[in-house]
Amino acid sequence: MVATSYRAGEPGEELLDETVGSLLRRAARLAPDTVALVEGVPDPAGRRRWTYAGLLDEAERAARALLGHFSAGERVAVWANNIPEWVILELAAALADITLVTVNPALREAELRHVLGHSRAAGVFLRREYRGNPMARTLAGIRADLPDLRTNVLFEDWAEFCAEGSPDRALPEVDASSPAQIQYTSGTTGVPKGVVLHHRGITNNARLAYVRTFGLRPGEAALNPMPLFHTAGCVLATLASIISLGTHVLPPHFEPGLMLELTESESCVVMGGVPTMLIAMLEHPALPRTDLSSLRYMLSGGASVPPELVRRIEQAFGVPMAIIYAQTEASPGITITRLDDTPDDRAHTVGRPLPLTEVKIVDAAGTVVPPGVTGELCTRGYHVMTGYLDAPDATAAAVDADGWLHTGDLASMDERGYCRIDGRLKDMIIRGGENIYPREIEQVLAEHPAVGEAAVVGVPDPVWGERVAAFIRLNSDHTVGEKELFDHVRAHLAPHKTPRTWVFVDGFPLTGSGKIRKNALREDYVAGRLPG
Repeated sequence: MVATSYRAGEPGEELLDETVGSLLRRAARLAPDTVALVEGVPDPAGRRRWTYAGLLDEAERAARALLGHFSAGERVAVWANNIPEWVILELAAALADITLVTVNPALREAELRHVLGHSRAAGVFLRREYRGNPMARTLAGIRADLPDLRTNVLFEDWAEFCAEGSPDRALPEVDASSPAQIQYTSGTTGVPKGVVLHHRGITNNARLAYVRTFGLRPGEAALNPMPLFHTAGCVLATLASIISLGTHVLPPHFEPGLMLELTESESCVVMGGVPTMLIAMLEHPALPRTDLSSLRYMLSGGASVPPELVRRIEQAFGVPMAIIYAQTEASPGITITRLDDTPDDRAHTVGRPLPLTEVKIVDAAGTVVPPGVTGELCTRGYHVMTGYLDAPDATAAAVDADGWLHTGDLASMDERGYCRIDGRLKDMIIRGGENIYPREIEQVLAEHPAVGEAAVVGVPDPVWGERVAAFIRLNSDHTVGEKELFDHVRAHLAPHKTPRTWVFVDGFPLTGSGKIRKNALREDYVAGRLPG
């Protein structure tokens, strides 16, 4: 029992000095003929498969090809949906000591320009097009604005690229403290920041969060619907499969019917997703006739998971579900429920700290609060990021002098060390597991001549958890409709960031210092005191 809201993870685990590449080499040595990766496309006849020996061979050829274009320590971006070549590039970059910059395939021109420009990516691997996003054309349109970008390769030409890898080119030794990935996220400033994650952090986090929790065994299949540009996809799911010598089943995108079919046909033992995905699977007509006998566990996180949804999932799928609390800056896992936790703990908490980490709940003065009292959740350990790329002030604000990462999330801890997430200090919106930052949308809205003032908040949504709502005060001499504003935002930002709820107001509730009280807007909307 804890006397204050502080707990260290369970003892008995050792921190391993591994890199992403060393994990793959270990797997190829121990299980060369085990299927490592399955392309989970709808047509079973079209599902390509890689053994661990084959995966290592292709990753090493790609690594040597990378070193023909880039130097160790440079950065290469990946801009694509979930395809096997994405994973192989992740492994190849790690073997070549090249830092991978992960990019959301939904990004539009301005967003892509910022990520590639800020990261100073020397290369980018991309698809020609994905779901209506003309990716190759978009890149061509901003290429002149990216002086550091030397090379771009279409994944359609992947085989030709790998063929450039000379077998005589030596691969470097990679240190576990070296940067493995840069993942872009945002903070209260609304400016996307590059989170630098090191090999030691992501390899140990995947092991201690997923492999340890689920007891994955060699040859067992895990289904990964999470986007690879998220740490949930490219760190937890991808690396956990490699560590456990298991089979990573990778659908190109989330589709509930395909998820159910893959669970049955590939005999998956674990699957999951953010709440939006779970709801879609629960409501899919194929669920009652799907053979789920191979399934042992479910997993969720990425958004607030309602207790009732946990109960529905466990009843419908007949297996226990674990809930993980994670943040990109923490590689990403911080706490997780265990499968032997009580149903009440699995439904109402996010579990206890992972091994070799610490968690505390503090008040505004930084003092650890008593059990049951809400404060900011902070964490410390091997999993904390190296920092934000080229942003020392932002890094210092997030990670204090004692190494504690301040998550910005409100939480409480009970006497046993179980944590509950009670809200967010930041105004971040989580829509279907996607983090959306209001200031970015507000800045785009402010560029429209009719908009005098705009405030963007998240409001409850039964499917997505939250949806984006824009509250607009028009300039007195302008009129504009929802469609025009929708089209304006949509032209600049990805679809999931575009507001679906529009509320026109005459003014905003303000704090004493003149700031918009977004919590009051949200409360008034939910209570029906505002239209929309």
